[in-house]
Amino acid sequence: MTGRAAPRLFPPLMELKLYSREWCSWCIDAKEYLESRGYKFLEVDVGEDRQAYEEMKMLSEQTYVPTFVAGDKVLANFDTDQLERFLSEHQIKPNAL
Repeated sequence: MTGRAAPRLFPPLMELKLYSREWCSWCIDAKEYLESRGYKFLEVDVGEDRQAYEEMKMLSEQTYVPTFVAGDKVLANFDTDQLERFLSEHQIKPNAL
């Protein structure tokens, strides 16, 4: 053993987070879009979690939901067409099981 780390066979998974509110129809659409395509993500209801709301504001520099965060990339106040373009442009793929 040389003490070096073994090479990674797979890239690390990017954390995906969807900031939403229960009553938001665009949020529901975004969630259904992501789930139906195999994306694994953390959904955070900013109506229930004030700290998460403040975090969303800091990351996105705005207050609208849905807000989607993928690593260091942020998409705010979007519809599913915009989400699809965002995922494609940034080559964000569904999580493999």
